[in-house]
Amino acid sequence: MFHRLTTQIARPLAYNPVRHLSVVQSILHGSPEAKRAGEVEIQQHSKVVARGKYVHAFEVHRVKPDSVEEYKKAAEKYYTGLVADKDLNVKLTGGWETLVGEQDTFVHILEYENYGGYDRTTELLRGSEHEQSRKAIAPFLNSKSLQLNQEFAFFPSSPPRSKGGIFELRTYQLQPGTLLEWETTWRRGIEARRKFVEPVGAWFSHIGRLHQVHHLWQYPNLQVRKETRQKAWQVDGWSDTVHKTSQLATYMDAFILIPLPYSPLK
Repeated sequence: MFHRLTTQIARPLAYNPVRHLSVVQSILHGSPEAKRAGEVEIQQHSKVVARGKYVHAFEVHRVKPDSVEEYKKAAEKYYTGLVADKDLNVKLTGGWETLVGEQDTFVHILEYENYGGYDRTTELLRGSEHEQSRKAIAPFLNSKSLQLNQEFAFFPSSPPRSKGGIFELRTYQLQPGTLLEWETTWRRGIEARRKFVEPVGAWFSHIGRLHQVHHLWQYPNLQVRKETRQKAWQVDGWSDTVHKTSQLATYMDAFILIPLPYSPLK
């Protein structure tokens, strides 16, 4: 999850002024002044598309198949302990198990008060009882990954709720330099989806695997998901949104998740 190349999408050959930024940076990478200028412009793009208030850490655990139940118990102790400790000032957006996709994979999303909050919490965790709880999870894992993301300004995360059903986490690997165009296109087309389903959240990566976008949706079941997506195609503008954004991505994943008992989103 977040690293596998699955659905390949053809890349466009047409010139695009937003993507042109990354090309120019490649040509001028030998010039320190040009490199610094390019980095500043990329940071400005993030400021334009980001909500900017929070940092969301996506923690992905790939669990040994024969250790799933032991992992669930250890993970619940760790994550509920983090949230209960008010000094840490960290919130659990949600925790899920993969139903369709990479099997025996678990996703937890933690919310921090921007990078300052993340740094502070990380420092407080060192040597604490929570660190011991985290280490207790390790024997049950095949691998794990951590990615820091920010919310899109037009797509703030949903507060805790209990609606039941399933969640869909869609991950898109974008071509470098296309984030602003992606955001602009989605901002115009999102109303077509909102007519039938309210999004749970959307993020873009800052640290970890870069140039990734994540969208999270919730449905009662897979049949309703299918019907909802079909309805969106009947709304003006949605097909154009899909067509344009698909040309900006090199691959995409869609995973169906079920919430863990202690997940605030369920």
